[in-house]
Amino acid sequence: MTTDGTDPRLERWATDDPHDARRALGATGLLRAFNDAGVLTAADVHVARRTADVVGETDESVRLAVALAVRAVRQGSVCVDLTAFGAAGEAGRPGAPAASGAPGPEAPDDPPLPWPDPDGWLERVAASPLAERSVVRADLGLLYLDRYWREECQVRDHLVARLAGLPPAVDDTLLERGAARLFPGDAWAEQRAAALATARRRTTVLTGGPGRGKTTTVAGLLALLAEQHAEQHAGARGPAGGQPLRIALAAPTGKAAARLQDAVVRALEPPPSGPGAAGTVARPGFTDDDRHRLAGLRASTLHRLLGAVPGSSTRFRHDRSNRLPHDVVVVDETSMVSLTLMARLLEAVRPEARLVLVGDPDQLASVEAGAVLADLVAGLGARDDGAVAALHTDHRSESTAITGLAAAVQAGDDGAVLAALTAGDTAVELVHPDDADAVTALQDELARHALEVRRLALAGDADGALELAGRHRLLCAHREGPWGAASWNRQVERRLGEAAGTVLGAAAGTPWYAGRPVLVTANDYALGLFNGDTGVVVAEGDTLRAHIEGGASYAVARLGDVETLHAMTVHKSQGGQAETVTVLLPDETSPLLTRELFYTAVTRARRRVRVVGTPEAVAAAVRRRARRASGLARRLTS
Repeated sequence: MTTDGTDPRLERWATDDPHDARRALGATGLLRAFNDAGVLTAADVHVARRTADVVGETDESVRLAVALAVRAVRQGSVCVDLTAFGAAGEAGRPGAPAASGAPGPEAPDDPPLPWPDPDGWLERVAASPLAERSVVRADLGLLYLDRYWREECQVRDHLVARLAGLPPAVDDTLLERGAARLFPGDAWAEQRAAALATARRRTTVLTGGPGRGKTTTVAGLLALLAEQHAEQHAGARGPAGGQPLRIALAAPTGKAAARLQDAVVRALEPPPSGPGAAGTVARPGFTDDDRHRLAGLRASTLHRLLGAVPGSSTRFRHDRSNRLPHDVVVVDETSMVSLTLMARLLEAVRPEARLVLVGDPDQLASVEAGAVLADLVAGLGARDDGAVAALHTDHRSESTAITGLAAAVQAGDDGAVLAALTAGDTAVELVHPDDADAVTALQDELARHALEVRRLALAGDADGALELAGRHRLLCAHREGPWGAASWNRQVERRLGEAAGTVLGAAAGTPWYAGRPVLVTANDYALGLFNGDTGVVVAEGDTLRAHIEGGASYAVARLGDVETLHAMTVHKSQGGQAETVTVLLPDETSPLLTRELFYTAVTRARRRVRVVGTPEAVAAAVRRRARRASGLARRLTS
């Protein structure tokens, strides 16, 4: 599957159009055949041809293998399993995601492709000049581009070295006493055990679904570590004496970082009191000393933490020769971290620092190559050193129906998922796309919501507009097409314009208007804007300013990489939540329709989920896994 929300089937094109930019002019032999069939793009072919020409490689099967390795990375895998191709599988056309990094099965009416015999194919590549020059690497029975092989080995080496190192020194009596205070009673036993295990380790992967108490566990862990640090340095003189524990909180996107910071701050707040408080589950018992030690915690994007070098997406100021100064590094939403970014992070963290990787391995993986969190859970979880701490108990439960739906999706039980969606619970609903009345009602609801946001924005009520805009998210699997985010953004803008008696959006010649919800799609360090930030355009006199969640506002002319946010892709929704989520599913043949995408979508909701799709589409989403080819889990277990 592609990583930008487009349908891989759109890669197919007519072979008689010589001007199609996706066709590689001058390609011959196997590369031409697979390019014409839509399996390879022009970019895949050009990379393979150029590298092969440089080293003098003429074997067409080797050139094809290199192009397939490039294609695999483009679609999210870090390597490719050549044994999954060929006459045995007849895999070829773009289709359902495969664990091998291979394309899915060909359509029944497609002519067979001239696949090389898979027996000995990898061996031929391994013996080629391309392998001798380290353009590609054959390892674990898989074919890698050199960069991704190096990064995968680097991640393995760093993690294994961290796990083999001496554990940090702790005062066990103080630690146990603090854990009992911060995580009191049976209700928090799971979080208490996870925090204790993490405090005694240099490296921990903390996993769990929404509402499982991951952030509360992190907040309690930080209080435990700060208490240990204060005790160890009590009365010490010199620079170390009196220096607080240096803590870094980070996430892949600005939105996720802001949510992490807010959640940790909320977890540190005193428990509720007064009427109704007696029936709530006892919250962790943070003291004023804990709050004082952790005061001023700020979260940032991983790119900002590492010190992004302008003009480069892979080079950072902090690396193996300039380590991060922090004693504790916590990374949330690790499922969104690519292999490359994880390699850069691990080389920048000091060996003696604690590293806590937090996330849900059942969510969608990074938009770039790799499925690092899932690989870490599979690989480290198979070891006997307890590096993975999993949380299972639901502490949020704003909707038990949503919790049950998410659990059924995780389990791959399409029958239970459909039963939950059709049980009549107001928190969980299935709408058939052929139900014209229901779809019209949805469009009316979206238009009313957009109109109310616009009313607040025209009145200059930035806080009200932001709060209302964030209550509902319309999530799409696709970016384009009738059920894609772009199409629904246009629909809502058209309906909003009709209700407002004006023309809004692109049809007006400018995308800017009061009430426009916006999504930042690229980091802008100069402005302090980050990929994933959301906001609303508000009228301030005769000018328009974009107010971003978190308090900052900007003249709209200063903003560059933003999109309208009446609807968004599921991929871009990661790291965010809303009271109500509407999920638009494509038909069951869409390769984007996977369990991970569906699970990510429904778990964005706190109180209500509405799924628009056929029962067949729901079942297909639950049954189909988005597998990415990788050798990391195997490396970690060996």
